[in-house]
Amino acid sequence: MRALVTGATGKVGHGVARALVERGDEVRVLARDPGVASSLLPPGVEPVRGDVTDPASVERAVAGCELVFNGMGLPEQWFADADIFDRVNARGTETVVRAAAAARARRVVHTSTIDVFHAERGGAFDESEVAGYPKGTAYERSKQRAEQLALAAAGETGVEVVIVNPAAVYGPGPGRDATSLEEGLLRPLVEGKRSAVPLLPPGGMGLVYSTGMATGQLLAAERGVPGERYILCDGHMSFREIADTAVRAAGRGRVPAVMPVPVAKAIAAGGEAVSRVVRRPPLLPRGQLHFFLWDARPQSAKAQRELGWVPTPLEEGLAAVVAGLG
Repeated sequence: MRALVTGATGKVGHGVARALVERGDEVRVLARDPGVASSLLPPGVEPVRGDVTDPASVERAVAGCELVFNGMGLPEQWFADADIFDRVNARGTETVVRAAAAARARRVVHTSTIDVFHAERGGAFDESEVAGYPKGTAYERSKQRAEQLALAAAGETGVEVVIVNPAAVYGPGPGRDATSLEEGLLRPLVEGKRSAVPLLPPGGMGLVYSTGMATGQLLAAERGVPGERYILCDGHMSFREIADTAVRAAGRGRVPAVMPVPVAKAIAAGGEAVSRVVRRPPLLPRGQLHFFLWDARPQSAKAQRELGWVPTPLEEGLAAVVAGLG
């Protein structure tokens, strides 16, 4: 089977591409720089130059593919131009779905996010709780719109679209991303770098291990019901719990105190004001803090029941990550 993967130089798409190769599929990836992509991806993957903001390049890449995994997307970070979230995450998704339909692909597995759901702060939620209102950040709204555009395009063209909604993805992936959980938090903690993480962020989040997330994507392609959403989440932890687990697994490091919420809000607001001047991302973007303070608990029972997906225990996943840090 031939499959196209978008976003393969990121943690989500990379995990999916690797899982497909290991299964024996022919894998093609859409890449803005095929040379860079080739250096990050498993042998045998075919990189094709293109960008989701360029419909013609997506149409060329998807030709002859039966499955499409849309793993691309800008994460919840800070950009001077907030409209970029909509251009890439929302309209880029529509471009991928319509190109897949034109190429007569059988199915698109679209990677969304748990952010599209409704839950009270600290509450539990499942797929039945889709937010019927615009969420609080440009990133969240772009992911809401991406789902809407994907499902509308599927209704018009007949291509099957299945949506997976992963929690925050951590674990093996390409390169060393300074904004990732591994490099931005876990490595400084276990190495005792007090200046890098003087205080822990408040709140917490749902987590999913990258290899398990990729397995869930393949199961969604095989068993998912068109038009349905499937939450992939191994469990929820506060940042204090994440730090405790990582330091315990490493047998070294330190667990800082948790930053008071008013201090975190002041740092986020002040940091973004400075960022608008210096054109560099802030230490703690307000969008990220908004997500951390939401602190809601995703439930993955539907994916386990209908797809046969098995979560990775958080202690096991975090221990593997810490071991991989060296």
